[in-house]
Order: sequence, then structure tokens, then C-alpha cells
Amino acid sequence: MSEETLRVVVRRSESQGQGVLVLDLAPADGGELPPFEAGAHVDLHLGEGLVRQYSLCGNPADRQVYRLGILKDPNSRGGSIAAHERLTEGTVVEIGVPRNLFPLEAGARRSILVGGGIGVTPMIAMAHTLSAQDKPFELHYSGRTRSSCAFLDELAAAPFRAQVHTHFDDGAVEQRLNLVEVLAGADAGTHLYVCGPSGFMDWVIAEAGRLGLSAGQIHKEYFQVEAPSAGGKAFDVALKKSGKTVHVAEGQTIVDALAGVGIKIKVSCEQGVCGTCLCNVLEGTPDHRDVFLTDEEKADNDQILLCCSRSLSDTLVLDL
Repeated sequence: MSEETLRVVVRRSESQGQGVLVLDLAPADGGELPPFEAGAHVDLHLGEGLVRQYSLCGNPADRQVYRLGILKDPNSRGGSIAAHERLTEGTVVEIGVPRNLFPLEAGARRSILVGGGIGVTPMIAMAHTLSAQDKPFELHYSGRTRSSCAFLDELAAAPFRAQVHTHFDDGAVEQRLNLVEVLAGADAGTHLYVCGPSGFMDWVIAEAGRLGLSAGQIHKEYFQVEAPSAGGKAFDVALKKSGKTVHVAEGQTIVDALAGVGIKIKVSCEQGVCGTCLCNVLEGTPDHRDVFLTDEEKADNDQILLCCSRSLSDTLVLDL
């Protein structure tokens, strides 16, 4: 994660749908914000060491504000609740500079954007970019109910509103998300982007594969997963740069084991989603438990997410 942060002020704070806080963040000292690409996110610093990542859902061409949508999650580990309680209009807050781990494929001839619930946020920025570039795309927004969903009014008024399709679980059968229809005619130049709850994403990804899309045509970003960091045998991590060897007990994360000897690893999601704690592996075989690395990257066994992954070998040598 970048060390650079920006001071921004909450210019507008609005509740939309059911439990969605929509924020417009402007530079605290005036001027313009750094540019960002569609699919990017920022690290939101909420105090007391609490840092969470949220996708930028505004128009990348607008340098005056960053727009975020934050769902108040009843299973929150503190981030979304803190945001809802603390980020009122006029509040000054620190954010990281935008980072993009979910970019658009520049060579795509057609883009299909699928957002489930709050997972629509990066898709809105993507739609702005694709519309400005006059590239063929569709945005499919799926939710449990119309009343629970945010951003519906602005999508209905957007310049790309003709490309927006909404699907609600409690609506008529014919308007529900039908991936066979959505992906009909998809060829090698078609790229699919999906974000949302894990179960929804797993269904979309599996169905897209069944319908003939290759792994390289499917782009995904998880917001939250249940990363199984517990379990598995104990092991040692040998740190090449510091010369230390640290024991990682069963049920203990590598991050916690390193913290116990005074080595602090920067983390954010703590679920193997964001890649903040990515580290190079010099020797040994990782037990990958993240959703950040691709299957090909996991097979290389030369990188590991320290917040959730473990080791299959007795010793793992890390570039730390």
C-alpha cells in the first residue's frame, strides 16, 4: 500500500437504498484530486489504525471529487460502521492515493459489467470511461430489491443510461439476471467484469466459464470473503533480509507471528482480497488461501498473502 495519503473533506454525505452511504470527497485544501482509472479504489483511514478499501464510483474525468458507496454491513469488522458514524458533511479524513487492481482491458471489443449489490460501484466508473471512449458495453446491476439499491437515480440520468440494465430478485422473472442471454454472442474480444458478494460472483464466474469465456476474459474483484486462515500445520518463516526465523503456530497468521517479534506488516482487508500484504517467497511452498492471486500466480509459488495464507512446507523463506 502506498505511504502517500491525501486530506479530503466530505463535501456531501447521503443515504441511499438500504444502508448505503454515498460520499463525495473533495480536496481539503482546494485544487484538484489526482487522476484515477476506472476500477480503482482508495484506502480510507478511519482512525485508530482502521483502514478499509472502497472502490471509486464517480466519473474518472471529474478531478473535483472522489465518490464512494459504503454499505453498512451487519457483520462489519468496524470499517463500514465507522464510516457511517463518522463521515458526516464537513469531516476531514485521510485517504490513500488511488490504486487500480481491477483495470479495464484496453483491447476489449465489448465489455459486460456485472455488479451485485454494492459491487456496482467500480462498474459505474467503468461505464463512464467506456461511454466517453464510445466503446460497446452493457452494465447489469443486480440486487435483492429495488428499494435496497443505491445509485438508481443517477444511473437513470447518466449519459449511458441506455446501456444500463437492472435486475431485482423480487421482480418479475423476465427481468432477472439471465447470463445465458447476457453473454450470448460473446467472442474472444468480449470481456466480463464482476464484483459483488462472494456467492454471486462465484455463480457469475462459473456460468461464464461454462458458456465459453476463458479465464483471461473474466475479471473479478472481491469485496469480502471468508479466508480460511486457521487450520493447517505449524511452520517457520525465515526472513532473508533480517536474518530472523519466526514460528507460526497452528491457527496463527503469519502477520500475527511477525508482529510478535516486532515486525509490522502493512495490512488492510485481512481477508486475502486486496494484495496489500503481498510478499515474495524465495523458498518453500505456500498454502494459498487468498482470492487476490490468479491460479497461474499461485502455481508459481513465488508470492504469498501474509494475512491469510500459510505454508505446506516446514519452512517458508520470505524476502523480508
